[in-house]
Amino acid sequence: MTKKIMILPGDGIGPEIVSQVSKLIKWYNENTDLNFETENGLIGGASIDAYGHPFTDETLEKCRSADAILMGAVGGPKWDDVDFDIRPEAGLLKLRKELELFANLRPALVFDALIDASSLKPEIVKGLDIMIVRELTGGIYFGEPRGIETLKNGERRGFNTQTYTTSEITRIGEVAFELAKKRSNKVHSCEKANVMESGKLWREEMTILHADKFKDVELEHMYADNCAMQLLRNPKQFDVIVTDNLFGDILSDEAAMLTGSLGMLPSASLGAINTDGKMHALYEPVHGSAPDIADQGIANPLATILSFSMMLRYSFGYKEHADRLDNAVQTILNRGLRTKDVMAKNCTEISTMQMGDEIISELSS
Repeated sequence: MTKKIMILPGDGIGPEIVSQVSKLIKWYNENTDLNFETENGLIGGASIDAYGHPFTDETLEKCRSADAILMGAVGGPKWDDVDFDIRPEAGLLKLRKELELFANLRPALVFDALIDASSLKPEIVKGLDIMIVRELTGGIYFGEPRGIETLKNGERRGFNTQTYTTSEITRIGEVAFELAKKRSNKVHSCEKANVMESGKLWREEMTILHADKFKDVELEHMYADNCAMQLLRNPKQFDVIVTDNLFGDILSDEAAMLTGSLGMLPSASLGAINTDGKMHALYEPVHGSAPDIADQGIANPLATILSFSMMLRYSFGYKEHADRLDNAVQTILNRGLRTKDVMAKNCTEISTMQMGDEIISELSS
């Protein structure tokens, strides 16, 4: 069956890294029994330049009809002066919200070949394999009221609202528990129940969900600030971490740096399974658009390639192909081939395009 992939290269290094996945897709179409149909669209600054808006309704509908979406990155200083409501990042937020991509999966996996790239001691991060499950469509990033106002005394005040409902907490909790059952069977649920009512509700609802459906999975509650400390102190105590939008944003970036480079880390943003069995899903690297190195051929495409591997696994159920692609990445790193961001002594630096070619060569062998 043909699978339709909507590709949104975005800004900065986005087009360079996504083009390496486009090469991969072409290879799969020509050398395996898989069949992918792709279409490119604009998001972020590129869409602002073309249409005056970071994400058009027409592109949204194409994404809605696709089986999965692959994105590069959005943003850059070129668009710093546009109105806040049409900033490049607003396009990504619209995509997440409209397709209800509520579950953001961010693996933090330390490859043995890159263990020295971590800022922590090798014995602390060796073998690290964490999955952070971040609630993505609720919380303080979307809560109302929000805004900036001028008070009677002339001061300005900015305000945002942190809010969660039982159903929002339960559905992200179910994703985390189900993932844990396929891993090491342990979930850490992180919030600030000691100072925030939304955190108190989060803890209560996670406890109820655990007792009702997932008693066979170990559950531990942890304050988000303590989790941030423990990720540096003893990260291997974690298997699956589930948390809200704001804390997930912070904790996942911290966990990413345990691995040594944001350029290595993929992500998946998943929606609920519809009545027709279809699930909207967006796959993207964790790193940003890195405009300072755009068009130099030095960007690391591996996070985007690994995001495509997650697509094969979670959207299409092609586990064997996903495993093979993951192993190809590991093999290339073991051979000492590196892009500039993870370059090390006695290794060989290669370009963005060469890295994509090496992955394809390994898959072909």
